Amino acid sequence: MAAAQDKAAQDKTVRIGVLTDLSSLYSDITGAGSILAAEMAVELSGLRQKGWKIEIVSSDHQNKADVGSNIARQWYDTGGVDVIVDVPNSAVALAVSNLTRDKNRVFLNAGAATSDLTDRSCTPNTVHWSFDTYMLAHGTGSGMTKAGGDTWFFIAADYAFGASLERDTSAVVTALGGKVLGSVRHPPNLQDYSSLMLAAQASKAKVIGLANGGGDTINSVKQAKEFGIVQGGQKLSPLLMFITDVHALGLPIAQGLTFTESFYWDLNDGARQFSKAFASRGRNKAMPTMAQAGVASSLIHYLKALDAMGANSHDGAAIVAKMKEMPTDDPLFGAGRVRADGRKIHPAYLFEVKTPAESKGPWDYYKLVATIPAEEAFLDIAKSKCPLVAK
Repeated sequence: MAAAQDKAAQDKTVRIGVLTDLSSLYSDITGAGSILAAEMAVELSGLRQKGWKIEIVSSDHQNKADVGSNIARQWYDTGGVDVIVDVPNSAVALAVSNLTRDKNRVFLNAGAATSDLTDRSCTPNTVHWSFDTYMLAHGTGSGMTKAGGDTWFFIAADYAFGASLERDTSAVVTALGGKVLGSVRHPPNLQDYSSLMLAAQASKAKVIGLANGGGDTINSVKQAKEFGIVQGGQKLSPLLMFITDVHALGLPIAQGLTFTESFYWDLNDGARQFSKAFASRGRNKAMPTMAQAGVASSLIHYLKALDAMGANSHDGAAIVAKMKEMPTDDPLFGAGRVRADGRKIHPAYLFEVKTPAESKGPWDYYKLVATIPAEEAFLDIAKSKCPLVAK
């Protein structure tokens, strides 16, 4: 028994599982870039130089909750995985979060949006890093409504993410005296938005809110242009957008779009240094997205916690508790903290896409409109339904 305890006390092995979208609508915003971000986080941690053995494995969840759960279960049961990171797609993320609690490992989500991960569905083993639907709704939804967009119509992805984003944004709009005139939903990875655009036009809403992401957002914006949505006097509001989406659209189409992010590669020196190194190593030379930055940032803090503990206890809840105890600080998101509910706290930013004339070079796409302080960017913990929060 004593020998086993001594071995556990000296265990400096870690296996990281990057569960992501490698083949579908979120692959550009996560995918291979998230795997690279994980490797860069390990390098920045310096733990390998201290004698730690750290491995990274990856897999494609295909945007299916059952596939993601099965991969996670195999990783935990037979693959020796200690921590799962990334996981775009809220339905997959909620399933993995519950399984991680049951297996007492660690789940660091950077790619899914649903605020339920740290609200009603929180667990002691999950940390939600980059963004969530509350942040997106209160950043973009509030800004658009206060600017006069007091009637909304939603085009939403028909799964947990879209429902959560539509719900949270609707709450903001109505709280500010606006009205939601209706919504339509679509399956992920839809190619033809014609009927949805016609419904949005017919609503006469001042703002058409896009509660979708990745390839769905790109295709929605393209088809909105074809239907003359903006030219007809309605405003288009992508509630979740990434720099790779803007790159795919091009500035002539994306110019003027306003949305909320918590990371931009050109925001400060630390972000620039990391991002340029990331782009130099990536297959498509893209700057990191908010989700990929979150993978790196969350793992940097996780590895700091393990280092502070002196070894890997493989007790997920204890490791997450240590992460909550320690302040966060890294080149990508700066200083912050992890709250009792597992929500990572940092500022958010309202950006507007530059015109082609304003852009000074490749990936110079955003201009800062407003900074949302960390304590305002996310749900007030006093209003949280998370059972981990003391009332």
